[in-house]
Amino acid sequence: MLRPLAMLVSSAFLLSACETGQITASGSSPGLRPDGTPLPRIYRIPASDEPRVVFRMLDSVNALRQAAGAGPVSLDAGLNSAAATHSRDMALQNRPWHFGSDGSSPLERVWRAGYRQTVIGEVISETFETELETLVAWMEREDTRSVILDPKAEHMGFSWHQEPGGKLWWTLLMGGGPEPVEPTPNPVVLHQGQG
Repeated sequence: MLRPLAMLVSSAFLLSACETGQITASGSSPGLRPDGTPLPRIYRIPASDEPRVVFRMLDSVNALRQAAGAGPVSLDAGLNSAAATHSRDMALQNRPWHFGSDGSSPLERVWRAGYRQTVIGEVISETFETELETLVAWMEREDTRSVILDPKAEHMGFSWHQEPGGKLWWTLLMGGGPEPVEPTPNPVVLHQGQG
C-alpha cells in the first residue's frame, strides 16, 4: 500500500516540477556524454522555491504516515536548523553519514539547535534527485522507512544543501515525546582507517 502511494506522490511532484521549470538541464536538451549517453538532468532549487519544497515534503510525509495509520507531524524550527547544519556539513565532509565534522551525533546537533524532545531518527541522502524521489528511495528501505513512519513522531525537520554542480545533501529529522536528558558529547573522531 505504501509503495504505490509513494510512487503516486513522486509522479505528481514530477509533473508539477516540470510545469514550474524546477527540473532544469543545461541548454534546451540534456546534452550527451562523449560515449553518446545523455547527461543527467540537474534539479535546481531556487531560493524562492525553498518554502514550497519544505511543505511539499511535509505534506508527502504526512500522506505516507496517514496511509500507515500514524498521526501527522509538524515542522519544528530547531529540527529544521539541525537538518540544515548537517546537510552543509555533509557536503563539506563530502560523505553522507550521521556524524558531524566535529564528531557530533544527531542528538547533540538537535540539542544545540534548541530542540528539547526525543530524537526519533535522522535520515540522510547524497543525490541529484528531487526531494520526493529521495523520499521514495527512503521509503523503500526498512531502516529509513521506520524513522519516517514512527508513530511516536510529532515533529519533523527537513533541509538540504545544494552544491554548485547540482549535488544535493538531504537531511530529515523526526522527533517527539518527552524531553530527554542532555546528550553527552561524543569524542571527536579524527581518523578512522580501513582494516
